[in-house]
Amino acid sequence: MSAEAADREAATSSRPCTPPQTSWFEFLLEEALLEQHLQKPSPDPPPVQLIVQFLEQASKPSVNEQNQVQPPPDNKRNRILKLLALKVAAHLKWDLDVLEKSLSVPVLNMLLNELLCISKVPPGTKHVDVDLSSLPPTTAMAILLYNRWAIRTIVQSSFPVKQVKPGPPQLNVMNQMQQEKELTENILKVLKEQAADSILVLEGALKLNKDLYVHTIRTLDLLAMEPGMVNGETESSTAGLKISAEEIQCQVCYDLGAIYFQQGSTNAAVHENAKEKFFKTRELIAKIGSSSPHFTIDEERLAGYCQACGVLTSSSDDATQQADPYSQIHSCMKSGNYQEVVKIFLEDNLTLSLPVQFRQSVLRELFQKAQQGNDALDEVCFKVCVCNTVCDVLQDRIIDIQFCQLFLKPCKEKIDFLLEVCSRSINLENASEALKRKMAAFLKSLCLGLEDLQLVFMVSSHELFIKLLKDDERKLLLDQMRKRSPRINLCTKPVTSFYDIPASASVNIGQLEHQLILSVDPWRIRQILIELHGMTSERQFWTISNKWEVPNVYGNVILGIKDNLTRDLVYILMAKGLHCCAIKDFVHAKQLFAACLELVTEFSPKLRQVMLNEMLLLDIYTHEAGAGASGERPPSDLISRVRGYLEMRVPDIPLRQVIAEECVAFLLNWRENEYLTMQVPLPLVQTNPYVKLGQLLAATCKELPGPKESRRTAKDLWEVVVQICSVSNQHKRGNDGRVSLIKHRESTLGIMYRSELLSFIKKLREDIVNDIAAEHISIWPSSIPNLQSVDFEAVAVTVKELVNYALTINANNHFWLIIQADIYFATNQYSAALHYYLQAGAVCSDFFNKMVPPDVYTDQVIKRMIKCCSLLNCHTQVAILCQFLREVDYKTAFKALQEQNSHDAMDSYYEYIWDVTILEYLTYLHHKRGETDKRQIAIKAIGQTELNASNPEEVLQLAAQRRKKKFLQAMAKLYF
Repeated sequence: MSAEAADREAATSSRPCTPPQTSWFEFLLEEALLEQHLQKPSPDPPPVQLIVQFLEQASKPSVNEQNQVQPPPDNKRNRILKLLALKVAAHLKWDLDVLEKSLSVPVLNMLLNELLCISKVPPGTKHVDVDLSSLPPTTAMAILLYNRWAIRTIVQSSFPVKQVKPGPPQLNVMNQMQQEKELTENILKVLKEQAADSILVLEGALKLNKDLYVHTIRTLDLLAMEPGMVNGETESSTAGLKISAEEIQCQVCYDLGAIYFQQGSTNAAVHENAKEKFFKTRELIAKIGSSSPHFTIDEERLAGYCQACGVLTSSSDDATQQADPYSQIHSCMKSGNYQEVVKIFLEDNLTLSLPVQFRQSVLRELFQKAQQGNDALDEVCFKVCVCNTVCDVLQDRIIDIQFCQLFLKPCKEKIDFLLEVCSRSINLENASEALKRKMAAFLKSLCLGLEDLQLVFMVSSHELFIKLLKDDERKLLLDQMRKRSPRINLCTKPVTSFYDIPASASVNIGQLEHQLILSVDPWRIRQILIELHGMTSERQFWTISNKWEVPNVYGNVILGIKDNLTRDLVYILMAKGLHCCAIKDFVHAKQLFAACLELVTEFSPKLRQVMLNEMLLLDIYTHEAGAGASGERPPSDLISRVRGYLEMRVPDIPLRQVIAEECVAFLLNWRENEYLTMQVPLPLVQTNPYVKLGQLLAATCKELPGPKESRRTAKDLWEVVVQICSVSNQHKRGNDGRVSLIKHRESTLGIMYRSELLSFIKKLREDIVNDIAAEHISIWPSSIPNLQSVDFEAVAVTVKELVNYALTINANNHFWLIIQADIYFATNQYSAALHYYLQAGAVCSDFFNKMVPPDVYTDQVIKRMIKCCSLLNCHTQVAILCQFLREVDYKTAFKALQEQNSHDAMDSYYEYIWDVTILEYLTYLHHKRGETDKRQIAIKAIGQTELNASNPEEVLQLAAQRRKKKFLQAMAKLYF
């Protein structure tokens, strides 16, 4: 063949360099062609699989004349094959990233051992005992390569590996895979035993501080020559590919950091070492660049390591802390050093390096801690909020509502700190004009929002204010402040009535509208509206914010008020009150509703009743969120008001559906069953669907102790719910004259829509949920007359929502946990199903320290758990669960144990098997497969004296119970 053709074949590895059916002349010719290919100016990299082929050929055992298998001979052919493998690796510049991706652990282990051998490292020598500085550069580099690979392999083996779905079973392929797996495990075992030595070797390499050389194709050829021809060239300091000392340190630091990080999971102090190595790696990359041709480091992974180390360790190194403010803030939050957090935020206001989302998350965390009773954090929350607000101002973001709420009652200390933050957040010498205008506008609006002239003077006389605002701007602003002076400190005067507060002089309309949107003080809202209406009579100020929403049933009545000021005031007070109620700010909601009630009482009986209804709903919410949450019964007057609302018969009063819903739920939650079943007026039951549903629920719960009586009320409740979940069918004639069936999702025959039913159910508390739980299944009818009309999808959605809600109320109800598990089982979510089946057993057995009641782990539940494990390919778990059945299911157990593709811990589960028949079958199975180690484990399990069939029954039961407990606890740790 021509040289070009041979070159092509070598590059595509269509003819690997193997000598079968070829003469030695042809074999050596192919070797020369490969060398020619590798030495081209810009050749394509040879396939790494050539290394596998060369080493496989070189390591094939030989057979002597007596047909005895002998180790591979150390002849010229095998030495050439090994040399070819080393040449391919040398062509790839010994890049471990490339080699590790393409070569298995056994092959790479063989390759690096050949490198050690050819680099004159004596076999059996402990690398930790060798002085690297006294070795030839290529020999030292070979030792470094091997130990770096050892450390990297240990780290890589700790990562989870996604199981590859096997194809059709082929015995020879499976045997080969099993052999490779066992060989890999043995190599890993040795590497882990030598890990401490490898770390010491790499730590020693960091002290070398000299360039090293790695073998190239040329140096490998020189080593392959006769010993007399080599002399000292390969041992000189210039032979091979030069790797600089900084490049070596960068690689070694990264690999050491990775192994230290892995070990840090059990030894926190080791994380400090990892942090030091990763930060050193980052410094070296910044110095020598990340585009070095001799090594590659994943900089994204390095950044992740650095960030994780910064969070997991606390360092007093100022430079490190400054370089990583996230770690510093995390450490301060963890240690409670909140003043340092304020300092960091204040310093960052000048650099603006922290993302706004991170700033907000820190503030949220501080607010949560303050709400949990740490009053000392109120000041810290204010200071961090001020820093964030000034940062928002400088970056053209809207001022957060939290700042406005914290600044409702300004004082000298708050103004002082705010001015300090503003001063330290802008460098007037270097700041742009745009930035100065933003800060000036903020300070100006701050003055306009302050009512105390002393506080205004503090701002207007501050150095920053004087520098940012021109003389005419300051003069105009101060004139506006003087005009507002009559209303200053009005809060110190006694207020006798809502109408007694005088209106103040007007200011800028936009500023007043801004204050109107932010204010939750009813007196301040009225004052602002008076000023606005004094400036213009054409605007409808209830429309200035799209967040102000009033239900349509109320809106029509309110917008019918003729006086514009009164209309705006009523609408805004109600909208703000409803908003405060929605965000559970019940104190401000009560103030706003009380002011609105006082206002409408004088001119509209209809709106007065509306406000009384809303205040009743507010009182219900307040009790449920406060005293009711701890189980304290509501006061009798609140119960009387709830009854009064349900029985109210005032005509033309606009009513919100949610009030009736909450009132009925309130009565059910507090066991007012007698009223709902016996005293509620009949017309109310006929006209209000929530009252009807509440009456049926109350009657069913009340009569549960007597199954015969409760069947009637339960049947009525059943029929109502079935009707809500039914669908209606209609027929339509098409253009072709055919009649087609149209299926509508919801029937109009139900007393309410399904969404309304779900909303109502979620308002019921724990006691009611338990009363209608699954253990009362016997009271419900066993069949549905019109089955085809029921929308089972709607039923499924309803049940899911109900169970999810019930578990948020009582997460330890084993009946509900079993139902949740059944839902996941029915929807093929087997891992989640096992989680809830195990949780149901755990909550009723003190985490399996007691026996799980048989009415919880019924045969049906156990069979479903078995199916879950089977579909998750956890076949040993299947076999163990088969023992839990009243009659052991040997057929399923034996079939499961025959499966070889099991994703569970297999033989480590044998200690949980107490059925001797299953253990004997395991012994037979492993003997048949030639699995000696696993067979010994099974034999050891059978040999335990407590499983002897001659033992008394109570001893055998105790042994079974002990194994059940340990197995279920192990399963719980796996799935929880």
